[in-house]
Amino acid sequence: MDAERIRAFLLTLPHAVETMQWGANLVFWVGDKAIGGKMFALVNLDADGKAIISYSAGPERYSELLETEGIIPAPYMARIDWVAVERWNVFRTPEWEQELRAAHALTFAKLPPRTAGRKSRRKKSLIGRPRQPVSLVENIVSTVAVEATLSTRQS
Repeated sequence: MDAERIRAFLLTLPHAVETMQWGANLVFWVGDKAIGGKMFALVNLDADGKAIISYSAGPERYSELLETEGIIPAPYMARIDWVAVERWNVFRTPEWEQELRAAHALTFAKLPPRTAGRKSRRKKSLIGRPRQPVSLVENIVSTVAVEATLSTRQS
């Protein structure tokens, strides 16, 4: 596993959004942070010898994960049950996906109802869907109506 594969996987999760913050860190949010989203994972792109990824483990899993070699309490985030992983080979690919899917689910469950509702409505919106083709007759009728309106305004 590496940063590119993790990024590709995280962006497939529902309502996942990424931002670049705090230097070279990819921060992954459940929903847009501008409307109350919450972060659930952070990938460190710097080769600075610190943890390569931090994520929300939840209170039940936090202590268990800290017993694994290569996993430490996440700096600044340990108080809210985040762990930091020091190298990619701590987990195999399916385990990474399971851990990060759980982090996403934990965070989504903590969203306020209003914010969670906004995420659902956004998914159902027409934005991004292909536009329905307009028939030639509808196009002509529309053009004639616009021209008629313009000519009555000019007179």
